[in-house]
Amino acid sequence: MTATFDWLIEADIEQMQAAMASGELSAVELVQFYLDRIEQYDKKLDTILEINPDALAIAEALDAERQRNGSRGPLHGIPILVKDNIDTHDRMHTSAGSIALANSYAAEDSFVAAKLRSAGAILLGKANMTEWANFMSSTMWSGYSSRGGLVLNPYGPGEIFVGGSSSGSGASIAANLAAAAIGTETSGSIISPASQNGIVGIKPTVGLVSRSGIIPIAISQDSAGPMTRTVRDTAILLGALTGVDPRDPATASSEGHAYTDYTQFLDADYLPHARIGVPRCYIRDLDQDRRNLIEAAIEVLRDKGATIVDPVTLPCEHAAWGSNIMRYEFKKGLNDYLARLDDTVPVRTLADVIQYNEAHASLALKYGQDVLTWAEETRGDLTEPEYRESLARNKALAADQGIDYVLQEHQLDALVLLGCEDGVDLAAMAGYPVITVPGGYAENGVTAPGGYNTKGPQGITFIGTAYSEPTLLKIAYSYEQATRHRVQPSLDEYVMKS
Repeated sequence: MTATFDWLIEADIEQMQAAMASGELSAVELVQFYLDRIEQYDKKLDTILEINPDALAIAEALDAERQRNGSRGPLHGIPILVKDNIDTHDRMHTSAGSIALANSYAAEDSFVAAKLRSAGAILLGKANMTEWANFMSSTMWSGYSSRGGLVLNPYGPGEIFVGGSSSGSGASIAANLAAAAIGTETSGSIISPASQNGIVGIKPTVGLVSRSGIIPIAISQDSAGPMTRTVRDTAILLGALTGVDPRDPATASSEGHAYTDYTQFLDADYLPHARIGVPRCYIRDLDQDRRNLIEAAIEVLRDKGATIVDPVTLPCEHAAWGSNIMRYEFKKGLNDYLARLDDTVPVRTLADVIQYNEAHASLALKYGQDVLTWAEETRGDLTEPEYRESLARNKALAADQGIDYVLQEHQLDALVLLGCEDGVDLAAMAGYPVITVPGGYAENGVTAPGGYNTKGPQGITFIGTAYSEPTLLKIAYSYEQATRHRVQPSLDEYVMKS
């Protein structure tokens, strides 16, 4: 790619669209630009499992369509990566990073993939991820999959934590290997890699974006969402993904709460209208560098006119939480998904996956599969009293005695915290939305549980109640425009070192 297109490296979707509308750029040239960057940098980062072999042909067809009929909208000709647990009915596989599904082709598009195609987006490739969305082994490194290896953070490959499980989605966009990506989250799997890779990520309200055609963990918590370099790009992408889907009953609750254009909520001067709470329970144990970043963010919010209520206390702060819900829901959801695959796929149940991994242990079991075997011990039909009691208790605590309680008590629009701290788990259990925005860089860190260092990019995260995406986008956009902490990683300095 010639130097003419160097401006694309940090370009946003609107800039790309303007260039295509004027004839300065074509979708074919845009796809080729990203393919060249992937070839140059991703051999070190391992963010992408496979490239769509039809990407250039699709781009050519979309260029011709633009000439004939004009643009479909803001995503026409825009190359998007999707996480490898999202079904795409094309010549790419859907494997959740597992070699057991390495040759699995989806019989139809997921709702998310179909919506992207309808909007004119180009599915550029499948992003690497933590295998089975990090519900396989208690010792597995975030970003690792038996099919794709270990995703590395472009701000310091092998040194800085990459986050998980949408690790490839986060790191690829940080490294400017596509215009945007789609990740999925059960609890922290969009917010963590977005925060750690210096990009924007939103985990929508459960029900706003359909999960049909996505390899699941927990039906009560799972959601897909955009991962981008700017809040505006996140708003553009989110609007393309919404809609009621009969295959996902949870989406019925989004009727009347969903929008197809979230850019209308991007108000850089919104903060004087915002009331934001600071739950100190999720801040007090941070190391000094990260605590400095969240304190600086709070000051920015206050200086820009937001009403800061500090501290706020959640009744559920000291509640004992467990992962029983994910344990029970995973087996049921995975068995239902695998049962629909064709006869060429060697696994039909979670038990088959475990057996397959044991038979191919040298490739499949670098970190073991104790979480898979733990989930297999359940009935797989969600009838256990322990499951039903845990589900009811967690939702009541997370919402009624957690997020909704504190928002109502202090008339708040949102809570603020750093990155993917425990409050994100609370939002996940309630099914509530979370957005994170680049908030600076921690120059020094401490070694955290799991062996990773806490230095590197850090996100400022906002949590709201159900279907509060418009308000969260207003707050996040205002903060982003006031700070502009996103910094392009020095790929030639780090990545080219072998």
